[in-house]
Amino acid sequence: MAAEDQSVKDSGPNTSDDQYAPTPQNESAESGALANEKGLGTSTEEDFPDGGARAWLVAIGSSLVLMATFGYINSFGIYQAYYEANQLSGHSPSSISWIGSVQVFFVFGGALFGGPLFDRFGAKIIRPAAIVYVFSIMMTSLCTKYWQFMLAQGILGGISNGMTMAPSMAATSQYFNKKRGAAMGISIAGSSIGGVIFPIALGRMLDYTSLSFGWSVRIVGFLAFAILAFATMVIKARLPPRKDQFFLPRAFKNVTYDVLTAAVFLGFIGMLTPIFYLPVYAVSHDMSTLLAFYLAAILNGASFFGRVIPGILADKFGRCNSLAAALFSSGILSFCWTQCTTNASIIVFAAFFGFCTGAIISSAAVALVSCSEDPKNMGTYMGMGMGIASISALVGPPVNGAFLDHYGNFDAMAWFSGALCLAGGAAVIVAKSVSPQGVLALT
Repeated sequence: MAAEDQSVKDSGPNTSDDQYAPTPQNESAESGALANEKGLGTSTEEDFPDGGARAWLVAIGSSLVLMATFGYINSFGIYQAYYEANQLSGHSPSSISWIGSVQVFFVFGGALFGGPLFDRFGAKIIRPAAIVYVFSIMMTSLCTKYWQFMLAQGILGGISNGMTMAPSMAATSQYFNKKRGAAMGISIAGSSIGGVIFPIALGRMLDYTSLSFGWSVRIVGFLAFAILAFATMVIKARLPPRKDQFFLPRAFKNVTYDVLTAAVFLGFIGMLTPIFYLPVYAVSHDMSTLLAFYLAAILNGASFFGRVIPGILADKFGRCNSLAAALFSSGILSFCWTQCTTNASIIVFAAFFGFCTGAIISSAAVALVSCSEDPKNMGTYMGMGMGIASISALVGPPVNGAFLDHYGNFDAMAWFSGALCLAGGAAVIVAKSVSPQGVLALT
């Protein structure tokens, strides 16, 4: 009887299904920490389900979260144009664009906390963040002054967006190893769908219906609420939460992780430039304002394929190889940007650039989590890397705005963007070279 009591005591308390969804592989995942401290982590295949109804349902749920969060912020170009003509007509376009820049900064900055919170508390932390995110959209619908938009849309919307997005991506990573690139590509591709739906829907409601600004934005908020309500119910962590420190400073002892984080930082500055300024560039080359607004939808539509197809290829040819290829191709395209001066050539550029930059985001997330020594730390590794990369959203727009003001054209901006993307690609090669697997490995 004593032995039986001791057995019950040793088994420990059950963890609720709300925190994680147990699988037969949990025990081996906990004991099979990734052994390689100085390079890209590798793990035995049996540590991860790599498929099954639960795993793919989590990936789909994550894709829906990305649709409603990261996809939504792609509609800021619509907000920018509307604010310039209406509530914020007394402010310069540059000052209005800071609302979007601050929002992007806090989206990735929010991941700095969202990732570790997921590792410690599981997927249940997505729900309160999602509620705050929808609340920020509703508050944006009531704003009339610059500081109100900055607080509601830029700061609150950005932080809650990031703290909703990062845990959902980390949850997907816990279920996949061999197919992680494909799964993460599908997950992040949701943002491309949202990047097509939200700008078109918002633009049509604001410009072609009798709906007020407030109700147009509130309808978007209700749509986001419906999507997130379902998504947060199906996303569950596979592993029990870890109990050690919140951040993991030891991650930065991994030189490969450090260099990859620098590569993502450089790449984000480079890729954000054409995304932010392409509509303005198009209008300056006599494209109609309506068609220029649709460039965002074209770019995001192409990025859907850029997130899925390279993700599948990354599982076969290497996650870092996929990231390097995406950065190099984006850099080359950036150098060609200002040579596109007709409507047709600008649209083709938007499609190709959308494909390549879509691969950057999905490949970056996979590369960062693959450095984790333990599957239970994946959220923290991704969150810290993305948090550092978030500074790019504050660095890029002011620098490029200064180029545009000083030179009066987009040439310097295009070269700056291309150079940083190429530098990011070179940094990925350096990261591979300092890893034990070597630069020629399929990693």
